Amino acid sequence: MPKDPPLYFTGHVFCCTNERAEGHPRSSCKAKGSEPLRDYMKKRAKELKIKGVRINVSGCLDRCELGPTMVIYPEGVWYHYDTEADVDEILERHLIGGERVERLMLQPSQTVLAEPAGK
Repeated sequence: MPKDPPLYFTGHVFCCTNERAEGHPRSSCKAKGSEPLRDYMKKRAKELKIKGVRINVSGCLDRCELGPTMVIYPEGVWYHYDTEADVDEILERHLIGGERVERLMLQPSQTVLAEPAGK
């Protein structure tokens, strides 16, 4: 069996920006503000000089109810994010620090977002 070639990127971030019709029962990541947050993430990654990581637009990741969503490979870690502060934390802790942002992580069987602490 041939050996895999070296990785072109060490990490790939796919940010869903899928748009559904207004009023769709599943909503969409775009309707929840994913595009400006993805744009912010790209800008901040450049400012932070994060090398070897590609931040991409993604079509539907099929987790619409949990959006905005992103998945980071090669780890396959899924996140929900709402704010620029969430994006900063993912960039700094996951992509730079190699940690996980547990409060934003999505589990494979998860179908609803947990209520934030204190609500």
